[in-house]
Parts: sequence; structure tokens; C-alpha cells
Amino acid sequence: MGSAFIRWVSGRRRPLVFCTTTVLALSIVEGAQAGPPPISIPATGEEGPATSGGLFGFLTTLNRSNALLGDMWGLRTLLSRYGMTLAVQEVSEGLGNITGGTRTGGDYDGITQGQLQLDTQRAFNFYGGLFNVSGLWIHGRNLSADNLQTLQTSSGIEADNSWRLWEVWYDQKFLDENRLDIKIGQQSLDQEFMVSTNALYFVNTMFGWPMLPSADLPGGGPAYPLSALGVRLSARPVDGFQVLAGVFNGSPVRNNTGDPQKQNPSGTSFPLANGTLSILELQFYYPALGSMVTPDENPALGWTYRIGAWYDSEKFADQRFDQTGLSLADPDSPGRPRMHRGDYAIYAVADRLVWRDDTDPNRTISVFVRAMGTPLADRNLVDFSMNAGFIVHSPFRYRPDDIFGVGMGYAHVSNRVSSLDRDTNNFNGTPDGPVRSGEVFVEMTYQYLVKPWLMMQPDFQYIINPGGGIPDSTVSNPNQRVKNELVLGLRAIVSF
Repeated sequence: MGSAFIRWVSGRRRPLVFCTTTVLALSIVEGAQAGPPPISIPATGEEGPATSGGLFGFLTTLNRSNALLGDMWGLRTLLSRYGMTLAVQEVSEGLGNITGGTRTGGDYDGITQGQLQLDTQRAFNFYGGLFNVSGLWIHGRNLSADNLQTLQTSSGIEADNSWRLWEVWYDQKFLDENRLDIKIGQQSLDQEFMVSTNALYFVNTMFGWPMLPSADLPGGGPAYPLSALGVRLSARPVDGFQVLAGVFNGSPVRNNTGDPQKQNPSGTSFPLANGTLSILELQFYYPALGSMVTPDENPALGWTYRIGAWYDSEKFADQRFDQTGLSLADPDSPGRPRMHRGDYAIYAVADRLVWRDDTDPNRTISVFVRAMGTPLADRNLVDFSMNAGFIVHSPFRYRPDDIFGVGMGYAHVSNRVSSLDRDTNNFNGTPDGPVRSGEVFVEMTYQYLVKPWLMMQPDFQYIINPGGGIPDSTVSNPNQRVKNELVLGLRAIVSF
């Protein structure tokens, strides 16, 4: 789509740098998705008494139930007889930029997630099996696409409006102490791989599925709201060490052109002919599972370190040159990019508890860092991305479930892409035109537990050099970049 657009613009004698970079930035917004906050599965049958008051019986337990609808008028108890548990969660938010962007304003977006699990031990007296199916209703608008034009989109739940199937898989445990388990089926990798547990409290997309695979993998990779067929193995050969490995279809969609969500709008397409995505992650954690603490000993300040790598065997388009060696910005170029076989990246994640209150163990401070990079700048829009920050649990006494956090994200646009921008400027006769480099954002957030089933989360984000430095399409000056953006928001998380 980009090369055809370049030729069209050249024929119209419009500023080429303006249109080319804008199209590239918007295409990344479509692929950069992170996912909703983690959903909790209610304990089976725990809300049974809530149905005793009839249709509105759940109102009697609103202050102590972890789910708004309690036992759902007996549905959860009924499902539990067959070994099943049901969770439903709604995330609704309003976000708006009061400065910067291509325009100012606000949008509403939301997602309703349903998840049903069947435990084979309870259902069939067969130990170690778990069947999972989940679906999504995505609604509202996308502030990042409408106003911001950022690489690192401001909300992890932003996606195309749709009803879609998300994950369908079966997991089986093996060996003593469940030291081995294998999962097979339609999976979203952001649920297990590359995860920083402390980063998941934030709103920005990049604290979930990282920027680099969002920008570089076909379709943004098998991550919310998409998934891919594959097999995942998890092994714990010794305490304190775990191996996570998987092989998945190389793309979550059959056709890697255009919006990947529109290629598979219902989530019921299961492609298997797009190469393979292989991933390996080594996890080191302390204290190890089952570690003991003596009565006079303080619990250890725990940590988890992860290192990993992924490789995708599909073909990837060069970011600068066509098949004849000309720049894709050259008017004489046929617009067909040079193709490269395969792509890979390596990453590291660190989560560490650094402080615990001696008198209140709920009050803690944790830090996290996640970095990912690839040397293959010729085929990647983003060749390095990083997130870092800290989380304070129970920042105020007597608020044990509240969380305060400050985090940041950085995405570096590859030198190959920057060179294409310079080529474009040269051919257009605009030597001072924007050249993309990198984008930075800072986020400050607070999760306030209103009820056990309701969390309110005010959020503050500031984005520097949006899109890596793309021009502002709403002004006549092609050299003016999109200005820095201040985004304010409020998110509500409701467990039903």
C-alpha cells in the first residue's frame, strides 16, 4: 500500500514526505495492540448466597463479592457441577489529549471480555487438564488513530469494533509437581511471553505487548485482539528456573496487507500457511516455589528475570530499497520492495521487589525494565524498544489494594526508515523535512479500588515526538511535526 501511495502522490506533485510518513504511522497504530487488564476467574460457587434474594439478590453482597453479579442467579454454581468457571469483565475508559496531536479532543472505548474454563479433574476426574475459550466485544473509538498518530498507542484495549473469538486452547500438566505442561490451540502470546507483571497495571499499550513485535511482526503478531494456532511448552526442571517455548503460525491472518483485524474480523480464521513464529524464553525467579520462611525471618524481596528470543520465518519487505536497488522514494522505482527471508529479536525483562514496609507487608515498591532489540534494521520499522518504571502497592495506609505507578516507553525507528525519509526529502526538494527517529512517553497512573468488583483508574500520559517525528497532516507546512501530546484519561474495570 505504501509504495502505490508514493507513486500516486508523486503524480499529484504533493509533498511526498507528508503522505508517506503519515501512512506508515497509521499502519502501525492498527497493529500495536496490548490487551485488556488480566481477568480473574471467580472461585467456584463462592457467591452462591447472593442468589437468595431473588432477581436482585446480588445487591446484598456488593461490598464483599469479587463479582458484581455474584453467582449470576445460580449459573456459576451450575457450571461448577460440571467443572467449569466463568469470568466476565468490562473495561471502559475515556481518554483525551488536551495538547498536541493532529487535533485535540476525547474518545470513549471499551471491551467486554468473557472467559470460560473447564477443569478436567473436576469434570471427568482426569488430572491436569484445562480447556479455555474466551471472546471479546470491542466497542468505542480509537484516540491514538483519531488524534495522536503515535507509535506507542495510549490504550491497550484500542482496537477495531467487533465481536470476536480470542483464544481457544487446551493445557495439560505432566510429571510430579506439574513440572511440565503443554498448551495447544489458538493462543495470544501476550498472555505468557515477554510479560512484566508489574507493567500490566498501566494503560498504555506498550506495557503489554511490546512495541517492537507490534511494529515488525506480520499483523502485529499473535497478540490482542488477534491470536494464532500453535503449541506452547512450559518446563520447570529445577526450582527457580522455568523454560517457556512455543511454535506458532507465522502470522495471525492469512493476508498480511491492510488492517489485520479486518482480515479476520470474527477471530474464527485459523491460518496455517504463513511460515512459523518460534519463541524461547528462560525465566529465573527468587524465592523459588515452595521456599520456607522461619517465624523470625522477613520474607525475601523477590525478583523475576526473563531472557528470550523469537524468530519468524516469513518474508519481510525492505524499509528503503526496491527489488532493483532504487530507493522506494525514487519516482523511477516500480514500488516493489526488496524482500528478506526471516526476522528475529532478543529481549530481557526484569521485575524486582525493592522495598517492603516492616509494619505493613501490603506496602511495597517494585521496579521493572523490559528491553527488546534486533540488528535487522533493513526490514524493521522499529529496531529497539524499552519500558521501565516502578509500582507502589498500598501507597496510603489502610488502602491495601490501591496501586500507584510511574512508567515510560521508548521506541527507536530504524536507520533504514530514517534513510527513506531523507531520500523522500531529497526527491521532493524539501531538505528540512521531518526524519523519523524515536518516540518517548511517560505515564503516571493510580488504581483505586472502589468495591471488590470495581476499580477506577485515573491516568496521565505525555508523548514526546509522536510517531517518531511525523509531519502534521492538518497544517500546510510539510516540515512541521506533530506536537507533543498530553493525554488524560479515566478507566473503570468491572468484574461481573
